[in-house]
Amino acid sequence: MQSLFLQQSHDFPFEKIAAIDLGSNSFHMVVAQVTHGQLRITGEFGDKVQLAAGLVNGRLDDESQQRGLDCLAQFAQVIEDMPPGSVRVVGTNALRVAKNRYDFIGKAMDIMSHPVEIIAGREEARLIYVGVARTMDHGDAKRLVVDIGGGSTEFIIGKQLEPILTESLHMGCVSFKQRFFDDGVINKSNFQKAVTAARLELLSIQDDYLDETWDVAIGSSGTIKAAFNIVKENNWSKKGITLKTLKQIQKALFAAGHADNIDLVGLKPERKSTFAAGIAILTAVFECFDIKQMDFSNGALREGVLYDIMGRYAETDIRERTVNYMLNQYHIDTEQAKLVTHTALSALAQVKEDWNLNSISSEDLLRWAGLLHEVGAGISHSRYHKHGAYIISESDMPGFSQQEQQALANLILRHRRKFSQSLDYRFTKSDQQDLDRLSILLRLSILLHHDRKEGDMPIFTLKADNKTLHAEFLPGWLDSRPLTLANLQREADSLVSEQYNLTFS
Repeated sequence: MQSLFLQQSHDFPFEKIAAIDLGSNSFHMVVAQVTHGQLRITGEFGDKVQLAAGLVNGRLDDESQQRGLDCLAQFAQVIEDMPPGSVRVVGTNALRVAKNRYDFIGKAMDIMSHPVEIIAGREEARLIYVGVARTMDHGDAKRLVVDIGGGSTEFIIGKQLEPILTESLHMGCVSFKQRFFDDGVINKSNFQKAVTAARLELLSIQDDYLDETWDVAIGSSGTIKAAFNIVKENNWSKKGITLKTLKQIQKALFAAGHADNIDLVGLKPERKSTFAAGIAILTAVFECFDIKQMDFSNGALREGVLYDIMGRYAETDIRERTVNYMLNQYHIDTEQAKLVTHTALSALAQVKEDWNLNSISSEDLLRWAGLLHEVGAGISHSRYHKHGAYIISESDMPGFSQQEQQALANLILRHRRKFSQSLDYRFTKSDQQDLDRLSILLRLSILLHHDRKEGDMPIFTLKADNKTLHAEFLPGWLDSRPLTLANLQREADSLVSEQYNLTFS
């Protein structure tokens, strides 16, 4: 199983990258060639897995998991020789809500040599917007982007490359199909019930989005792509999707009476079973947001992930902006944070070979943890590590996957008090070992700056081997700092219970 913390270099080193979207309805993969900072799509692969259809009492059944794994086995053939960091695999709503998602992720990571990341709804919305904005140019016009997936629907208002509002609502064509069209029957009664349910979901965001306003509406992904193709193939409109063309699609659905009988030019057979549910959601969106016309974008989540891969090796890494925002938002003592971070990275540089912490992701996590370790201090000093871990694990953090957030929260929780503290989150055995070692380095760095003296940078050498760590300071340095010496001894005593041996001289 591949480690979560595996990435090789900040200089963009790849000629080919790939993005895999483990959606609630379909799994898709797109492969692109990178030439002079530009992307050229060289391969697209997909299968209608309908993972969300296998959710029974909040758990993925064996059949849906196997459909997903069979699809990933095909994808793996294409990407098997691609190096770590060049492929990003993201899971969306079905995996977000599945109680046994780690079972599926473990099996998936045995098939592919690349980690599977679960992304939050708003992060999914941000990536969708990146994909749309990078593939369609609307100048200075504000865009409303709507993406109807299998288990969730994302809404974004943005301008140029920057999202302004992002939301993800728990409604999608697979979940609505199960609620309102499970037997395949389509009539005005169950269709209107689906529209009403969608409108009720939209109430939570309707006012904010209408107040923000937009100039152009863009749709992306399956349902909207199908509706756009139907309108185009039947010459119903030259303006894309309109409320009038939606009524024409509804009329055809009612005439069919059953999903199996739908006969619309431009609709792929595999989309018939969920199409009525998707159109009901789209109808509610048009009505609630008073949309007159909607265009379609070929760019969406997968393209957004591709550009995000590139951004992670450049100055445009959205995660850096997120961390800087939190530094300001929570009024963190930046001078102290920088001192701790500098010392932590110095410690990592000395032991990364011995402790096999060579990946860029490990360095990034330790740096972010050093900068944000006091994020909860404004709430309560005595328990600020717990408040900080909660803030990190529960906040919307653009650019971060759920695993990255939880790993960061884990380090912040464990930077003081009990080393054995843990979150209710599962990591691989390898990742947990890396987090243990990064936590020790962070705790040591904070301990060395406990007196909060600006500019007082400790000079030390570290040697590590398995579960041992030895720190050697300049002669007389510890003797002149009895508080630091006492804290080091207490830390050594506390690590003994976790089978780690910290020594110093």
